[in-house]
Amino acid sequence: MARPAIRLAGFIATCMIVGGLATVPSAGAAPDLCTPPGEEAAVTLPVKLANAKRPREDKYTTADVEPLSSIDVTKLGLGTPGVLTVGTLTESPPTNCITAHGRYSGFDNELLRAIAAKLGLRVHFVGTDFFGLLAQVESGRFDVGSASINATDERRRTVGFTNGYDFGYMALVVPAGSEITDFDGLTAGQRIAVVQGTVEDAYAVDALEAEPVRFPDSVTLYASLKSRQVDAWVAPSLTALNLLRPGDPANIVGYTFSPAGYEAYAVAKKNQALISALNSGLDAVIEDGTWPQLFTDWVPRPLPPDWRPGSKSAATPHLPDFAAIAARNHRSDSQPYTPKSTLAQLRDSFFDWELYRRALPDLLKTGLPNTLLLTVSGGAIGLVAGLGLAVAGISRSRWLRWPARIYTDIFRGLPEVLIILLIGLAVGPLVSGLTHNNPYPLGIAALGLTAAAYIGEILRSGIQSVEAGQLEASRALGFGYPAAMRLVVIPQGIRRVLPALVNQFIALLKASALLYFLGLVAGQRELFQVGRDFNAQTGSLSPLVAAGILYLALTIPLTHLVNVVDQRLRRGRPPEADDVELSPTISSQEMT
Repeated sequence: MARPAIRLAGFIATCMIVGGLATVPSAGAAPDLCTPPGEEAAVTLPVKLANAKRPREDKYTTADVEPLSSIDVTKLGLGTPGVLTVGTLTESPPTNCITAHGRYSGFDNELLRAIAAKLGLRVHFVGTDFFGLLAQVESGRFDVGSASINATDERRRTVGFTNGYDFGYMALVVPAGSEITDFDGLTAGQRIAVVQGTVEDAYAVDALEAEPVRFPDSVTLYASLKSRQVDAWVAPSLTALNLLRPGDPANIVGYTFSPAGYEAYAVAKKNQALISALNSGLDAVIEDGTWPQLFTDWVPRPLPPDWRPGSKSAATPHLPDFAAIAARNHRSDSQPYTPKSTLAQLRDSFFDWELYRRALPDLLKTGLPNTLLLTVSGGAIGLVAGLGLAVAGISRSRWLRWPARIYTDIFRGLPEVLIILLIGLAVGPLVSGLTHNNPYPLGIAALGLTAAAYIGEILRSGIQSVEAGQLEASRALGFGYPAAMRLVVIPQGIRRVLPALVNQFIALLKASALLYFLGLVAGQRELFQVGRDFNAQTGSLSPLVAAGILYLALTIPLTHLVNVVDQRLRRGRPPEADDVELSPTISSQEMT
């Protein structure tokens, strides 16, 4: 019975490879969104914003900066001397993204690389999710947060900010044919989508007084918008402009400034030395032309009339006439939308073989080994700790039984992602000398300790299902209690719950995707995150489907294999032809 499952997994993988290799890239193939569009992609600043009163945050912008020569990089409070550890995103092109080669890029990150070079620092980027980024910066997990973060007063209660390096404004995106024509057209009862924890989220709640539909990232949100699962999307303007492609069933119908006047890098509030140093580096890259060049390459659009980056004494950046470039190229904001059939939409969103082919090498080279390592390591920890919990749970001593029960209740009752964050962010600083601020071993520990609570209950039920006579017979033969449990009862209990243990192992395999919340470097990404990053680069869900197929290739054979083993253990080995059948023979002498 295991062979059909193995054949199925092989067939799935072969279809991915052969189908992908046999597909010739079409003219309409999904572009890589994590590449600088250049000045030819220039857009004009919306008229409404160009003439509007912009929120001002001049009270936070420094009057000037320290000279670079006076900065002592040994006193910047960095977690690793000489290295700027940066938490960033992978799914917000063109400001924050990861390339197909695993390089963290985008306007924000390339600018930070240039600033660090001015300070003589190396940069170490770590991918994470936005909702936990500021907490990780303040706790010291990251020296800097780079994610087009609007420097609002609310956020300043948690972290400090550098001077602004870009201005922020929001766009309102709606499905094609929608009756919504501007922000004023949003009403109660509409499904208004936002990315969780962003200023757009706060704007929808505070300014629009809406109960928004929250998503973890922009790419997933945009896919829901195109399929009309939501009525509107309050989006970062650059992200919206980058994701919308000609022919998409969506339009931008309005713009408004973000609540804060600018975007800045987040730094721990107590680390004023690093904030000051980054401000000096920012002014330096503005003066030498690096900022204008990166701005032109990645986010080409006119600046608001009353805003410029850096300190109040920073040089005025020299930029091309983006309005004239946009007028010369004359690209309309929206293209005519030709409705597609449901099958065509499904094919474009989920079954793009060219994207399968592009994603497969990274899925196999990076995602698969990390997924297996996380699962096997976490499973080993969970099995050993779970066995201890099971034995303690049936102990007659309450000093063993009660702690095991409390542990099980806590780790089974809390959401798994919360346990991962607690161990990674609370325990991480305490053992940083051992882990060197690498969350990978902490993530494995979190997975294993969580799995132990479930495995312990599975093993306990299996052990208690063994007949009491087994233990009594073992004791009658001279075995002590520990030996009887170890050699007789526990092996039988494990055999009885083997399918349940494999199910827990499969759950652990899928739970490994949650480790990304702790922040991982590109080489530590597991299957789902590799697929998610390709999803962000292309705007298509096909790479996630490719990752899902690999999950199936791992779990289906495993499930059927354990069923075969379980049946074999229950029925025993089938008799073979050369087996000698032994029958009891009673002699006449024995009868007498």
